[in-house]
Amino acid sequence: MFRSLFCKFSEKNTLGQLFRSTQRMYSQTATELNKLPDHEVRSWLDSYDTVLTDCDGVLWMYNNAIDGSPDVINRFKEMGKKVFFVTNNSTKTRSEFLEKAISLNFHMIEEEIVSTAYAAAKYLKNRNFQKKVYVVGSSGIGKELDNVGIRHEGVGPDILQGSFQDLVHNQFVPNDEIGAVIVGFDEHFSFPKLFKAASYLDNPDCMFIATNTDERFPIAGKVVPGTGSFVRCVETAAERKAEVMGKPNPLICEGLFSDFKIDPKRTLMIGDRANTDIELGTNCGFQTLLVGTGIHNLNDVDMWKKSVDPNDKKLIPDVFLPSLGDLLKYMT
Repeated sequence: MFRSLFCKFSEKNTLGQLFRSTQRMYSQTATELNKLPDHEVRSWLDSYDTVLTDCDGVLWMYNNAIDGSPDVINRFKEMGKKVFFVTNNSTKTRSEFLEKAISLNFHMIEEEIVSTAYAAAKYLKNRNFQKKVYVVGSSGIGKELDNVGIRHEGVGPDILQGSFQDLVHNQFVPNDEIGAVIVGFDEHFSFPKLFKAASYLDNPDCMFIATNTDERFPIAGKVVPGTGSFVRCVETAAERKAEVMGKPNPLICEGLFSDFKIDPKRTLMIGDRANTDIELGTNCGFQTLLVGTGIHNLNDVDMWKKSVDPNDKKLIPDVFLPSLGDLLKYMT
């Protein structure tokens, strides 16, 4: 059932509409949980059976766990809740994410991790893809494609040698086996990669997949361009839009619905970035919790509440906490 629904969403963009009608506790009020009576927070904890959570900015920051987050996640599992890590990060495989999670004391297994590299590979495998993929992205995508037996090329540096005219007219010979282009985070993004991806996508039969469209990763005083920056470049050159695997597209939850039969009304989505994590929850009818340890905070929420743009309203969470670790005191 859910597989057919997701195919329908992919083609007609209707699945989100099906789920958005679901009523949620504290629906899009950005209620501050730490200002509620303890018994109300405990009642809220009982209102869901499944927890989906982003990783960077919620559970950890780089290679350090955010204070209290492992204890909360592990306590969720002790309470009998299903827990899944759902990340737009395409640079690692599920097994690599698991290794990091375990090293930071999260009690997880590989089947409880959903990454966009894995989702992209599974998307092609489920559609019986038999050709080869040109990858603008990291080794994480390549390894996940390897895991499902899909051939690929493009991972790693591709530096312009000589003039771009020489690249266009002499160096590049298109591979007729390429039937899809996947764009993810690529620290080696270059003119040759952009040129090759757009050239393959000039064929309307070539599939175009993006792992996510996260705009950037802010660091104090600096900005690291996110995958969305690379996706927009390729979309502009190819004059095509990509099929996006990552949040906020409900497509990233395809396996959770089909394999684990999660109930949207009894599911919580936790995130730090509203236009991916919270919007995914809104699109799917999940309850939503925004934490203030990453990208967005209550000042952003106040701005969206005042906005007349209906798209901004989808970014407003049901509830808010300064940090996920703040939840632990209600879980005893």
